[in-house]
Amino acid sequence: METLTLAAVDGIERGKAGEAAAGPEPFESLMRRHERLVIGVALRLLGNMEDAKDASQEVFLRLYRNLDRAGRLDNLAGWLYRVTVNVCHDANRRRGQGGPVPVEDPAQVADTADDPQQSLTARERRTMLERGLRMLPEKERAALVLRDLEGLSTAEVAATLGSAEATVRSQIAKARIKMKGFLEGYGRRRT
Repeated sequence: METLTLAAVDGIERGKAGEAAAGPEPFESLMRRHERLVIGVALRLLGNMEDAKDASQEVFLRLYRNLDRAGRLDNLAGWLYRVTVNVCHDANRRRGQGGPVPVEDPAQVADTADDPQQSLTARERRTMLERGLRMLPEKERAALVLRDLEGLSTAEVAATLGSAEATVRSQIAKARIKMKGFLEGYGRRRT
């Protein structure tokens, strides 16, 4: 995880003040460096790209508004994970938590493999993963996404979610069991 240095904060602050010495768009480069992280987590938590992009804009707006405190951040990526989860939680609450999370149409996902069979298999796996995530309760989904898909440690997930490590381990275990059951059932229905 990346640490936001005081020099980077100084460059961002000078950029906010409009000083030419700050270099080319320091905040914009910070955004570009972390955009994939934020959008990826938001997409997995919200289920569609449009909502993920909206969440990403909100996350970076909050970062911009809190740059005065950014010098105290020793873990910018951790802060971004935490804010992204909170923004997605708010979006789910506004949308109505009980409502289904829409899943991107696999036909709209760009094919990157040369082999059509590989592309089909990759789209199918992505669809299964997204549908499985959608059926999880929000807290379990967030814990599973951060731990298994983003690769954070249990301690980092706990810090991000503001939970105890034991709680996170329990949420992840429950989510994995539910995902396994969903994927087994999905596989049986497809055959």
